[in-house]
Amino acid sequence: MKVFEKLVFPNGSEIPNRIAKAAMEENMADLNHAPSEELMRLYQAWADGGVGLIITGNVMVDRRAMTGPGGVVLEDQQHLESFKRWAQIGRSKGAQVWLQINHPGRQMQSNLGQETWAPSAVALDLGKMSDRFNTPIEMNQAMIQEVIDRFANTARLGEKAGFTGVEIHAAHGYLLSQFLSPLSNKRQDQWGGSLENRSRILIEIVKAVRAVVADTFTVAVKLNSADFQRGGFSAEDAQQVVQMLNGLAVDLVELSGGSYEAPAMQGQARDGRTLAREAYFLEFAQEIRKVAKMPVMVTGGIRRIQVAEQVIESGVDMVGIATALAIEPNLPHQWQQGQNTAPELKPIHWKNKTLASLANMATVKFQLRKLSLGKRPNPKVSPAWALILQQAAMARRTRLYKNRMRHYSTAC
Repeated sequence: MKVFEKLVFPNGSEIPNRIAKAAMEENMADLNHAPSEELMRLYQAWADGGVGLIITGNVMVDRRAMTGPGGVVLEDQQHLESFKRWAQIGRSKGAQVWLQINHPGRQMQSNLGQETWAPSAVALDLGKMSDRFNTPIEMNQAMIQEVIDRFANTARLGEKAGFTGVEIHAAHGYLLSQFLSPLSNKRQDQWGGSLENRSRILIEIVKAVRAVVADTFTVAVKLNSADFQRGGFSAEDAQQVVQMLNGLAVDLVELSGGSYEAPAMQGQARDGRTLAREAYFLEFAQEIRKVAKMPVMVTGGIRRIQVAEQVIESGVDMVGIATALAIEPNLPHQWQQGQNTAPELKPIHWKNKTLASLANMATVKFQLRKLSLGKRPNPKVSPAWALILQQAAMARRTRLYKNRMRHYSTAC
């Protein structure tokens, strides 16, 4: 099976198969924003399961800028030993392990009590839930440079901790994705306007990261194939950005799609074909593969070996799997042994798409929590119940985060 053939990256490093554990947000940091014991157990399950590559959930470059409470932050060496252990666990069975490094920009909930930065002062439009997010401050030159430096610093620390690479998150509506989209980037300076200008911060971050890590350290970029909003970042834009990245030492581009406003990363393809249903960004990936000089990975809904094989046979280099590996971390081993396992959650058909998206994330996090406690996942859990549990956990973690940040600001 082609899925189990090794892949060599442009930097010369390799992985034993074409299956990646794609990033999922776990919100399982300890009170110091370092990897917790629960997180260690979770990643041991994935390492034991046989994936060739493990991409962590969001690792934030700034503790003041969080995608959610309970997130992991790597901005200094204070808890580097915990990160070293995390990397060792992830690599224990031969997989490469990359930190996904990220900044939320305007996609940070207001109840965290932090100042929100974005390319422009454009608020999120989430209908009745819009008031959960502040209208952001338009970043000045110093703020932009600080973010560039922070991405590079986190990558440098990640290499020091023993991770084999980083993935720079420029998708799903987070800060770098906000710069790329003309809907959220209304700037008229060198950071806005043309696609070249809107891509500048991503390009500068890639260059800054490359300048502080070894040539053998893998640098990847996660990019939206499109953000699925009229007038936003398009598939044609994505192709052009990949062509810009071709000139840099980027080892892989992962393609996904959507944002908080248009959560396509949890959606379904428009037609009923099985391949399209499970690999719903594949069509975009095949187009981008035509211009990309680095390997391309597609993530989004893959849960069956037949579909994973079709993706690789279509010319895409890697399959990223998230939800299916939250339900069954041993999926690669099972596939290799000839088992036709196809993990799946209960479908959510709620009219409120934003609420349905939150419920989908909550059901995934429910499975992650089970694995982190050494228990079997429960894919049949009620989405409503999972959402209630998740909201209660988020409220508790938010209080802890705010208390910690008050202590941090006082100490500074």
